[in-house]
Amino acid sequence: MSARTDVSTDARVSETPVIHAVQPAELRSVLRKGLADFEAKPTHGVFLTLIYLLIALFAALFGLGENFLPLLFPLVGGLALVGPLAACGLYELSRRRELGQDYSWYHVFDVAKAPSRWGIAAMGVILAALFVAWLMTAELLYGMFFAERAPADVTAMMRQIFMTSAGVQLLITGTLVGFVYSVVVYMATVVSLPMMMQQKTSLGRAVVTSLRVVKTNWQTMVTWYLMVVGLVLLASLPLFVGLGLVVPILGHATWHLYRRSVTVP
Repeated sequence: MSARTDVSTDARVSETPVIHAVQPAELRSVLRKGLADFEAKPTHGVFLTLIYLLIALFAALFGLGENFLPLLFPLVGGLALVGPLAACGLYELSRRRELGQDYSWYHVFDVAKAPSRWGIAAMGVILAALFVAWLMTAELLYGMFFAERAPADVTAMMRQIFMTSAGVQLLITGTLVGFVYSVVVYMATVVSLPMMMQQKTSLGRAVVTSLRVVKTNWQTMVTWYLMVVGLVLLASLPLFVGLGLVVPILGHATWHLYRRSVTVP
């Protein structure tokens, strides 16, 4: 059992994960460990991130059809809703490195062999459904503010959104609604997915553990959420070129945040 302070009221129950107190200052150590994992094999994380972005973008654009411009920004923002699923490959690499096991790139696909692979698959379906729901919400919001006035090209779309009062209102409203979606996904997945990569457990138990960690360490988890969002936004400018560096580091670091905050009997 870890020497860290147990703040769980259920520690006496052997089947109940033990939640530990994590201070915001400890996030520096979490990031350093994530960076160390990335530096050990930097091409692995870059490869996984690029594959994830290409698959997600092509699949979404194919589903949106010809007139996808009004949903271009929501599409990019919505990728964060399914991002935690792609990070499972990074969790596996960090887990293997932690145990001193082989760290080859193809182990990112060992998600299919995870102890709780069916729970991970179920979470993937839920995240995909939320992604679709977000795009439908964004389309509804666009219709509320602009009716059928779809932009002819990217320039017209930028002018429509940033240079009209309706566009600014749409941007604010969409950001607030998107924030709700992202917070729900963050709270449900920040611990549950790495937990299911490590242990055989049910999806419900993993999600409840994630929510307990967020509740127990709300200051730290809010700080981590803001750090992730801020770094991803910065890495997206310009043209998402920094995501291949930032996303793998954050993925590896999230594994270490999980290891620091939870002990599973």
